[in-house]
Amino acid sequence: MRRLLATAVALVAIIPAAPASAAPGLVFYRDSAVHSPYGKTAVGGMSQFSVSPDGRKVAWIDASGRVHVRAGASDKVIATGAISGTPCATPAWSPDGTKVAYAMTAAESMAPIAIVGADGTGRKRLGKTYGVCHLAWGGRHLAGYTGTTDGVHLIDTVTGKTRKARGVGMANHVQSLSPDGRKVVYQARSGGDGSWPTAFPPRIVDTVTGKRIVPPVKGTLIGATYLNDGKLAVRVRGATRNTVVVLTPGLKVVQKIAEPAKYRTYGLLRVL
Repeated sequence: MRRLLATAVALVAIIPAAPASAAPGLVFYRDSAVHSPYGKTAVGGMSQFSVSPDGRKVAWIDASGRVHVRAGASDKVIATGAISGTPCATPAWSPDGTKVAYAMTAAESMAPIAIVGADGTGRKRLGKTYGVCHLAWGGRHLAGYTGTTDGVHLIDTVTGKTRKARGVGMANHVQSLSPDGRKVVYQARSGGDGSWPTAFPPRIVDTVTGKRIVPPVKGTLIGATYLNDGKLAVRVRGATRNTVVVLTPGLKVVQKIAEPAKYRTYGLLRVL
């Protein structure tokens, strides 16, 4: 994996989740600190962070390769030996929010992946994978793009077996992996500094068949992410505010969420 020289640190703004009958919460990011209804925290390192599925915690990696979990003013080191100093080697939360995965220090071409409990217990090491950048966790699989941006690879968190995703050429960002571990949302572009894009044209591919999935949503798409229940949330650019369109696994529109206008230029990280 190339040593990447970005210095941006992420800011995350979390809109509180509403009741089930209303719009879900939206998690945004930009610049230098974390803001949530559960407290304000700063994120160190080089944008190596990940917000838990419930929006209450942030996992982040410092310059010494220590993995932290921070909730409000509380910050705990849960593991050491992570790749550090490059914004692409981000940690990932398990879908149930109980574990954190991260790439371990290794050769540039590939690295082993470790999984540890969010409380620092039960650490285990998986097999090596080329997909160490911008890890995304769906079901029992982790997906990430290569440090050379020439593909996406998946690793099974149970068996440690790895495979290259079919249908994916160049990729310099992985945003999300579906709950069945098959469909990946990524940015189809080569190069770049490895920082999270605040907006990107999302490409969705079935990693087993290589079939491309095109959401039936009009407008300029600037992001997409899978929800834990299998729905797909697609972000659409607006003149004054963006809209998040939520679709069923069968790609039927079920909800449209108007984002707050002040977050129009922020990145959308999660839909809670």
